[in-house]
Amino acid sequence: MPVGDSHAALMDRVYRRQRHIYDFTRKYYLFGRDRLVDGLALKPGARVLEVGCGTARNLVRIARRHPDARLFGLDASSQMLITAERVLSGAAVRAKLVQAYAEHLSPSLFDEPDLFDVILFSYSLSMIPDWRAALRAAIRALAPDGSLNIVDFGDLKGLGPLGESLLRGWLSLFHVAPREELLSALEGQFGAREGLVLLPGRYAFVLSCEAARLQNKSF
Repeated sequence: MPVGDSHAALMDRVYRRQRHIYDFTRKYYLFGRDRLVDGLALKPGARVLEVGCGTARNLVRIARRHPDARLFGLDASSQMLITAERVLSGAAVRAKLVQAYAEHLSPSLFDEPDLFDVILFSYSLSMIPDWRAALRAAIRALAPDGSLNIVDFGDLKGLGPLGESLLRGWLSLFHVAPREELLSALEGQFGAREGLVLLPGRYAFVLSCEAARLQNKSF
């Protein structure tokens, strides 16, 4: 079985049952999501894509704040997308969903001719094996005046050795690995006034930045 197919199968195994309780359980440790979503500055009719959309929880929240936004979601797990479709239907929110890998991201996956205005990664880069390729694909798929928005685990260094070890052990059960290299690279380029925010204990980070700031960035 190809590596990509293996990862999709893994995600389906992880979320086949978890998807039913995902939103209830994750609110206790996926911090910063609402801060990022509620802070999105969208122009009328903006094309917004969430990479790793999961249950579509964030897409619904975006739709409620920006009802004229055009919404798109991509996820590797077909099981998650089953739940996402149900959630969107129940909330009367329209979004185009596609099962695909983040590193293959392009508007053509959605039969769209135009680049996206906003791309969002919410605790998904820490689950994407080739997260560097995913970021490069996202940058290519952004309009020149678009924005990249990320919330994910930090390097956890502020939690102390025991706290960091326990959390890393817990996250590994779900095939999650904090991307310390990414945070280090972002800290070298961005500050709090430039869109990068670290949550207490370096537990997580939130980034919102213009596509142009990342065009020549090597992750």
